[in-house]
Amino acid sequence: MGIYDYSFAARDGSKVSMQDYKNKVLLIVNTATGCGFTPQYKGLQELYDKYKEQGFEILDFPCNQFANQAPGSDEEIHTFCTGRFGITFPQFAKIDVNGKDEAPLYTYLKKEKKGIIGSSIKWNFTKFLVSKNGEVIKRFAPTDEPASIDAYIKKELEA
Repeated sequence: MGIYDYSFAARDGSKVSMQDYKNKVLLIVNTATGCGFTPQYKGLQELYDKYKEQGFEILDFPCNQFANQAPGSDEEIHTFCTGRFGITFPQFAKIDVNGKDEAPLYTYLKKEKKGIIGSSIKWNFTKFLVSKNGEVIKRFAPTDEPASIDAYIKKELEA
């Protein structure tokens, strides 16, 4: 299976297919609203504003698996992110990124690009860059600021 074979839930519970993002450069991120890295939303939005017209998408998956830092409903999380950080990129239903209930998309991403200490997601704001043809290019740690990813995104958009 490839990345375009997966689907997941939108905030309203409807099904979203990765096919909807074919031929786009993607940054897939697990996020949380109560995390020390939450200010990265600002940098993510800046990347999105800079590259969205060139075929770039950020797929935001809130995740409450790390110290319960994404409490609240999907709509409450969305309201916080749009109100505080002005995000306009797609934000989906809350998911698990590790364990028995992990989203199949994350099982795939972790298999394609392991982290420094194995495949598990260690914390919120782990980021995966995916090329236009669906290849998982690079995995970024939570400590990697969005601005540090800019050159990688630009390179993939120009490919």
